[in-house]
Amino acid sequence: MNKLSTLSLVTLASLALSPMAFAHDHGEGNHIKQSVAPKTANAYIISPADGATVSETFTIKFGLKDMGVSPAGIEKKHTGHHHLLVDMDKLPPLDRPLGSDVKHFGGGQTETTLTLPKGKHTLQLILGDHRHIPHSPAVVSEKITITVK
Repeated sequence: MNKLSTLSLVTLASLALSPMAFAHDHGEGNHIKQSVAPKTANAYIISPADGATVSETFTIKFGLKDMGVSPAGIEKKHTGHHHLLVDMDKLPPLDRPLGSDVKHFGGGQTETTLTLPKGKHTLQLILGDHRHIPHSPAVVSEKITITVK
């Protein structure tokens, strides 16, 4: 086998093992096959409540209905892990892995302690599958607004 053939096989093998191996082109960039969520699934923020006033460091508790929580990397039907969107005007793309602009809880955490500067902030949850890709349909909480004093 010559060097070019070996290089081509190595390149093909690395592509086959990457998340993009699941992608297919729809003309607007790559889209990855999404895990399916029950239509009744719902993510929600247990606390703080919408409109709450909190201290600079506070605990957020995550809720999930009609699905289970599973860490990133563990593929199991109707499960996922939470991602927190802080002060985001719109949802990230729902057909690719969630990026560094959201807080990932890939260990399967159902709460976290967060520190935010004083002022008004919005919080929203989105569930990602074992690859950090939102489900279809997306499992997204209502956006809440809190005030940090």
